[in-house]
Amino acid sequence: MSAAPQVVAVARPQSLGKDFAELFKARVTSLVMMTAWCGCYMAAIKSGVSSLSLDSLHAVLGIGLVAGGTAALNEVIERDADALMLRTNRRPLPMKSMALWQALALGLAATIGGVAYLALASNMLTAALALATSAVYLGVYTPLKKVSPISTFLGAFPGAMPGLLGWTALRGKLEWQAFALFAVVWVWQFPHFHSIAWLYSEDYRRAGIRMLPVVDETGRKTVHQSIAYAALLIPVTLAPALFGMSGRVYLVGAFVLGVAQLWMATRLGRGRLAPADPHSKAAARQLLLATVLYLPALFALMMFDAVR
Repeated sequence: MSAAPQVVAVARPQSLGKDFAELFKARVTSLVMMTAWCGCYMAAIKSGVSSLSLDSLHAVLGIGLVAGGTAALNEVIERDADALMLRTNRRPLPMKSMALWQALALGLAATIGGVAYLALASNMLTAALALATSAVYLGVYTPLKKVSPISTFLGAFPGAMPGLLGWTALRGKLEWQAFALFAVVWVWQFPHFHSIAWLYSEDYRRAGIRMLPVVDETGRKTVHQSIAYAALLIPVTLAPALFGMSGRVYLVGAFVLGVAQLWMATRLGRGRLAPADPHSKAAARQLLLATVLYLPALFALMMFDAVR
């Protein structure tokens, strides 16, 4: 059997703005900040204060700094694997448009600075939780990606923290409402990341990253998990309404959004095609798009219909 072709990133100049956006994973970090703001908003409603207060601004900024810094440090750790994958080989380290020491310094500065900012502007609980989130992401999830698909399960814990961090930043304590926000994002991540790994299974295999669609060559386990978590997401997202955080509009909307995403997850299994089959990519891409649209829509609905 011939060896898998190597993907080599050719050094070429890139704009500084693009380098920074890639290093700090601007799109992912913006989603983290949006989710954190939802946590702040819901906590503000609970406390009877303005959701547009400086406290919320400080919290979202601090959480964004930690998220962006952690993303940069992740790229430092995974720079060799990134160079082998088509979806990541244009990041600044594989492209050699940024020195390793620069990326490391920026990542550390943003992460440590963000934790310190949260400690000063919010509270020590949020700062400690943010630091723990970064540590688990870098120290547990990142190395396990080359070992076992269990990395997705464990990585979902730090991935689900932004809404909870937004809540604690304003409330200063852990409450069941914060865990409700955490649970929504935790469950949502599985169909989201499975669809990404399905789309780029060849990339991940080339880089030695053992996501589920890479080791599950038939795709059956991936489909079953995606459907199971999409189904679980429906009752989990109804909890905020049942527990009084949002009203009936959210309850109905969350149910409709959940059913729609479940339907998209079932489409991934139609035809029983393996992840490596090019014809299966369309369903995975549609599921990915559905998950990307789902979370902002759900939180916007929750915030709109928040019970004061």
